[in-house]
Amino acid sequence: MSDVPDRPLLSIEHLCVRFGDSEVVRDVSFQIAPGEKFALVGESGSGKSVTALSVLRLVDAATTTGRIVFDGEDLMLRPEPKMQALRGSDIGMIFQEPMTALNPLYRVGNQISEVVRLHEGLSPAAAHERAVELLRRTGIPEPERRVNAYPHELSGGQRQRAMIAMALACKPRLLICDEPTTALDVTIQAQILDLLDELQRDMGMALLFITHDLNLVRRFTHRVGVMERGVLVETGLTAEVFAQPRHAYTRRLLAAKPQRNVLPLPADAPVLLRMDRTAVRFRIPIGWFRHRDFHAVRDTTLQLRRGETLGIVGESGSGKTTLGMALLALQPIASGQIELGGQRIDTADRATLRRMRRRMQVVLQDPFASLSPRMTVGQIVGEGLALHRPDWSADERRERVLAMLDEVGLGERHGVTGVLNRYPHEFSGGQRQRIAIARAVVLQPELLVLDEPTSALDVSVQQQVLALLSDLQQRHGLSYLFISHDLAVIRAMAHRVMVMKDGAVVESGETLALFETPQASYTRELIAAAHLV
Repeated sequence: MSDVPDRPLLSIEHLCVRFGDSEVVRDVSFQIAPGEKFALVGESGSGKSVTALSVLRLVDAATTTGRIVFDGEDLMLRPEPKMQALRGSDIGMIFQEPMTALNPLYRVGNQISEVVRLHEGLSPAAAHERAVELLRRTGIPEPERRVNAYPHELSGGQRQRAMIAMALACKPRLLICDEPTTALDVTIQAQILDLLDELQRDMGMALLFITHDLNLVRRFTHRVGVMERGVLVETGLTAEVFAQPRHAYTRRLLAAKPQRNVLPLPADAPVLLRMDRTAVRFRIPIGWFRHRDFHAVRDTTLQLRRGETLGIVGESGSGKTTLGMALLALQPIASGQIELGGQRIDTADRATLRRMRRRMQVVLQDPFASLSPRMTVGQIVGEGLALHRPDWSADERRERVLAMLDEVGLGERHGVTGVLNRYPHEFSGGQRQRIAIARAVVLQPELLVLDEPTSALDVSVQQQVLALLSDLQQRHGLSYLFISHDLAVIRAMAHRVMVMKDGAVVESGETLALFETPQASYTRELIAAAHLV
């Protein structure tokens, strides 16, 4: 495929997007041919998503100029009723944060069915069958059951696959993918990419691919555009840009990879956390009066020493997050026992457990969903102090919050002004994750459960957050349970690794030894899919 397509399906010409006095996209032009995969890469806040949303005219409160030509028609001039008919049919979109994009009040099957009923006029029964088939094709296990699940009942990766199924429902001619594989493990990611390839072969569908995963861009796309601060600084064939990047910013992006920064543990480091033959089961209804047990975690045993990072890897739905929630006493266990510092967690009464909460905190996968949009940053970070430090004055708590925000890179000296009185939506994805980290660490816990803390971040911001976590661990002696599908991140951060599949631990060991000589066939598949060998 040539550098510039001869007959483009989509042509963006001199696009500028301005919010008030701030110009976030400046004179951006590129074209996408039928059947082509074009990637936009760049740091968080570079204008990638705003550019993509502008194609569907979904950017509110913005002044937009330029031309967006789809199949010969300028979409900037298309009436809104006709734009509504276009969205979801000829142009589909996979959004970055499925927990906020999916309606929490409707089952995922109903949300997928709605698309095909609206655009194709299918009957409810036929639309339901299409929804089941789409969930099956996107790799969700037991699609006949999961089609009736609500978004909160699915794992992060499963919610992302449901979003992909919805976007593919009407077989669009152009699919806009805004971080479509962010929450997916490497094996499911490969399945989704194979599915997109298959649809392209069948339909000639074009893809506008927005991602921070440069390894994925290298393997999957034909051409790539690099954005920095709203400007398209470089475009070209993917292989050529990766082999000989012309712009300095492109070279910096390609050089940004997780660097291992793991200090050896003292030989006498005590055990902080113990889990002994712990199991988690859910009762799933299969009829009016019948149920069956679903084994989310099976007889798992682990130890975590003070100052140690234990990485938990595995496919979406393998039980990683359920394990983390059980360790935090946020999920009842069916059997076994859990201890923190010699004190039982699983049998603690409510008052004891409340006191223990200060010692164990969590950073969740999706900071936009886990940070209240109605609270300021000062209220979010200070909420735990108000609960666990009632003996402190308001001024003491405020000073502690300011010091913590400064420690995570959100203080005045880092160029972030008025942070206490601002809201989460005013920050980039990387900054929101720093707020979530500050909220957890401000209580000076001993254990931090990190559930995919960098999955939604571009490589350069990811590198900064990982460096921050390493620095906080060394400074405060924190123990991390690091849950991730990104094996490169786990290799950079963890002392030891546990590999989970279908709720069971299939292999565990010291990180570098396990990555170099994996024993289990499933571990070898994961490492091969991640292109780490």
